[in-house]
Amino acid sequence: MYSALHALPVLQDNVIWIWVCGEDAVVVDPAIAAPVKEWLQARGLRLKAVLQTHHHADHIGGTPELLDHWPDAEVVAAAADQRRIPFQTISVSDGDQLSLLGQDVLVMDVAAHTSHHIAFFIPQPPGAESEPMLFCGDTLFAGGCGRLFEGTPSDMLQALSRLAALPDATKVCCAHEYTENNLRWAAEQCPQNVDIQKRYQAVKSLRSRGELSLPSTIGLEQQTNLFMQAATAEELGNLRHHKDHWRAA
Repeated sequence: MYSALHALPVLQDNVIWIWVCGEDAVVVDPAIAAPVKEWLQARGLRLKAVLQTHHHADHIGGTPELLDHWPDAEVVAAAADQRRIPFQTISVSDGDQLSLLGQDVLVMDVAAHTSHHIAFFIPQPPGAESEPMLFCGDTLFAGGCGRLFEGTPSDMLQALSRLAALPDATKVCCAHEYTENNLRWAAEQCPQNVDIQKRYQAVKSLRSRGELSLPSTIGLEQQTNLFMQAATAEELGNLRHHKDHWRAA
């Protein structure tokens, strides 16, 4: 059955991903409930499951209200984070596989932004949009990576290395539209890097028209994301520290 992926921008820069197959939908990291309910109901869809990558409020905030409306929906989250995501109904760990919308979903431990952060990898969705999909929350961003709130540079290096091993065509469905800011920073650091400069200008153009820059791909991130290119934890840590304290002119 045909499968489709939709991006729903909410709040200032959050992106809620909605994966649809037939009359069923899977929602990823719903920051708030109202726009998700409206989007699903307008299309006659039922909520099958919610995927939670980590516990931050702008990722789980809408889930309880969605469950009020669709009480049979499953909530998939890290088993190690049951205290902070108490409404999970399917508790998973690294390497677990589950079936959603008739497709295999692989759980990957990518802890660094938070101590129990997971990602969900769908190797081959059916239909026209047949590229693999990755729901990576706040670990990998287009042109960047997440802040290290609970992890270390070594943790992030390991997480990004795992994601870099996925097929180049994999759709990177991150949870925030930070791309222009990330690439502006990268372009300042690497003014001679043609690939980064070209991507930055293309994203600026998209955003000026109010269009999303997402999803990205693993291949594009390896080509233009300085964090994905870091060879050591020290290098990644230095990049993260610089980006954390950088302010665009």
